[in-house]
Amino acid sequence: MWDYTDKVKEHFLNPRNVGEIENADAVGEVGSLACGDALKLFIKLDDNKERIVDAKFQTFGCGSAIASSSALTEMIKGKTLDEALDVTNKEIADFLGGLPEEKMHCSVMGQEALEVAIAKYRGGPVPSHDHGHDHEQEGEIVCKCFGLTDGFLRKVIASNKLHTAEQVTHFTKAGGACGGCIPKIKELIAEVLGEQAKDEPRKPGKLTNLRKMQLIQETLEKEIRPLLWADGGDLELVDIAGANVQIAFRKACAGCVSSGYTAKFVEQKLKDLVSDDITVEEVEG
Repeated sequence: MWDYTDKVKEHFLNPRNVGEIENADAVGEVGSLACGDALKLFIKLDDNKERIVDAKFQTFGCGSAIASSSALTEMIKGKTLDEALDVTNKEIADFLGGLPEEKMHCSVMGQEALEVAIAKYRGGPVPSHDHGHDHEQEGEIVCKCFGLTDGFLRKVIASNKLHTAEQVTHFTKAGGACGGCIPKIKELIAEVLGEQAKDEPRKPGKLTNLRKMQLIQETLEKEIRPLLWADGGDLELVDIAGANVQIAFRKACAGCVSSGYTAKFVEQKLKDLVSDDITVEEVEG
């Protein structure tokens, strides 16, 4: 399980500012239920329309998403809109005493919602971070599974100094489903940071059938299931037949509309860490 700080636990168990603001001056909505995380942020301004006097949120997601949203609303109250825009996802995580790297996308989602809300209030171009809403695009779509653009990914890479594609996935979910955009993500890292993306963990060489089965089980237990647990889901290993791995999704993942993407993510992770010939099949179990 994740090593959460006491402050994360506090803001998850006793979140501040939950709900909606009637006649809010600004509303920002990001994410989608299909992708597992969604946030709607409400902002109320003072009579001079300069400072934020109230902020509330509605979040669908894991404990980190709830805690990050709660922290964000506390941080921006009393700030001007420009001051609020200066709040970074790192500051949200720092306010909570830190977040596991695998859950940093929750703090990024809060920053996104704030940017969308203020942009809509000011009548300017609304930044697009997902394909669930009709926003103006910031460049070309890189991650088709989550609708993330190269402009958005460049910004997150630069502001958080991300050096690996795995880090980009942790912060944005890009590449976390089918994995098809990983090569492009590495190109963006090289472009933004002026360096090559650091090598990801290398898979072992030639494997015996027994060793391959052991590595598949270890990867599922240590690398994949903890990610699903964090969002209320799980999977069960049903069978291994050569290079074919049969899994069944459990809890929140069972019957989820995104289970096909999740199966592709599991397959790509096993290909990366175990063997290129692995295929993953979702079965009823």
